[in-house]
Amino acid sequence: MEYLIPSEWFQDLPEWGLLVLVILSMFTLMTGADWLVDSASALARRLGVPEIIVGATIVSLGTTAPECAVSVMAAWDGKSGLALGNAVGSIIADTGLIFGVGCLMVRLPVNRFLLARQGWVQFGSAVLLAGLCYAMWMSNGDSAEIPKWAGGMFLALLALYMIVSVRWSREGAAMESASPETEDEAGPVKAAPVLLLILLIGAAVVVVSSHVLIESVTVVALRLSVPQVVISATLVAFGTSLPELVVGMTAIRRGHPELLVGNVIGADVLNVLFVIGASAIASPLPIVDSAARIPEVFLYVHLPAMLAILVLFRLFIFRAVRKNTFERPMGLPLVLLYIVFVGISFAVGGNPAAVGTP
Repeated sequence: MEYLIPSEWFQDLPEWGLLVLVILSMFTLMTGADWLVDSASALARRLGVPEIIVGATIVSLGTTAPECAVSVMAAWDGKSGLALGNAVGSIIADTGLIFGVGCLMVRLPVNRFLLARQGWVQFGSAVLLAGLCYAMWMSNGDSAEIPKWAGGMFLALLALYMIVSVRWSREGAAMESASPETEDEAGPVKAAPVLLLILLIGAAVVVVSSHVLIESVTVVALRLSVPQVVISATLVAFGTSLPELVVGMTAIRRGHPELLVGNVIGADVLNVLFVIGASAIASPLPIVDSAARIPEVFLYVHLPAMLAILVLFRLFIFRAVRKNTFERPMGLPLVLLYIVFVGISFAVGGNPAAVGTP
């Protein structure tokens, strides 16, 4: 979001102006999350598909599209190396922090038919990315990069994923005998185009409000003489994951926890196939950059952490499918792994800001 709303806009604001922005952005953040979650749930009822599918496709696209736009703009601006770190850091934050915290809060539901399939796509996409990165690094050394043809491959796989997701949703809905048009205590369900528009507006409000909130608080912290290193390791790192975190917590609060599960899985898939794919098409993505210490951080910390968290999540899916629920203790090791990842990234000189979505 730094390319769309520059940090410089906040630097000269008076304290009262920053305080107004903090209060206003917190209000709009929660309001946008409510719009997104309510419209996503209603859209699932209108279309007769499980909420996990809406979370894994439309909601994930809404929260990931701004990141994709920023990553592509960064690639065009000669900063293409940021896309890989942001995408992999987002996967770690989505699965470790957001799913982990949500799991600790409630027993998250399981859609056996769809979760097993979407979960394998999530895991397979991450393994494909890691394998490609290590293969390019071993063969090309310091000149290793994700080439444009790989970006095209990821985008082709994205199109296939979206098509297959629709088919899976129909099969899953048929197995559950879902009703496409229902009414509940909230009243009649609006038309699908209206719900989709509200969902996208809600996603935009969440992303913009999160950025404004973190930028405002960061400026206040700097004026209070809080060290920059503390700000980077806390406020910025947390703020990059704030949109998905707020949407996930709102989904639980509004009684739609399946949206959190679907959003985490879908966002992980889209961070590989959509964000990295589109960014690599714009400009090849360097895997190694000695000046930025990418070998130490990205290859030795980020990718292993991503694979470790997704392997653990995959094991939890196996158990959850048998027990028909994600048990609350499953969230603890995921959150702990995320905390360890942030700590190691900071200790070895990585950028803690790249542990979530911008």
